[in-house]
Amino acid sequence: MQVHEVGIPGLLLVEPDVFEDDRGYFFESFNEKKFARHGISVHFVQDNQSRSVKGVIRGLHYQLEPHSQAKLIRVLEGRVLDVAVDIRANSPTYGSWHSVELSAENRKQLFIPKGFAHGFAVLSSNATVFYKCDRFYNPGSERGIIFNDSFLEIDWQVKSADAIISGKDSSLPSFNDAEKNFMWDPKNI
Repeated sequence: MQVHEVGIPGLLLVEPDVFEDDRGYFFESFNEKKFARHGISVHFVQDNQSRSVKGVIRGLHYQLEPHSQAKLIRVLEGRVLDVAVDIRANSPTYGSWHSVELSAENRKQLFIPKGFAHGFAVLSSNATVFYKCDRFYNPGSERGIIFNDSFLEIDWQVKSADAIISGKDSSLPSFNDAEKNFMWDPKNI
């Protein structure tokens, strides 16, 4: 397994070792010991899966402390542009975002620590996204940021006319107006 920093502290791209032969392929998508060796020490408690059609943009979502979630994102079918936004006050990259294409073909995963908003855009005809969370879903702490926020200026790689946004996601506040209660701690990235 290879783990790469992507320029925002704590946000990591994970590339599993894939073993292929004429029967197909095998890889470990998660191994607690191997992840810990790369500084990813989390105990996942919930798995989520969604399937969406081309043009769907989901996000940007997060849960407030003390219910914040670290996530490990991967794609089982199709391809998406996965986006994480640093919302940790005092972070040297506060308000910065990183995007990466995750696909069933490239098998890359994105580890998103607590203190980030997350979203994705579907680039293929369909996509199935699977992610692990280290905290349970808590509806009372659920928050979000509007996908087309003018401060963030995220390029979702989906034309505005083709974007499919839920009513809930289209009414989220701007980055500056969103409730956030995360503090950056360089000792605990």
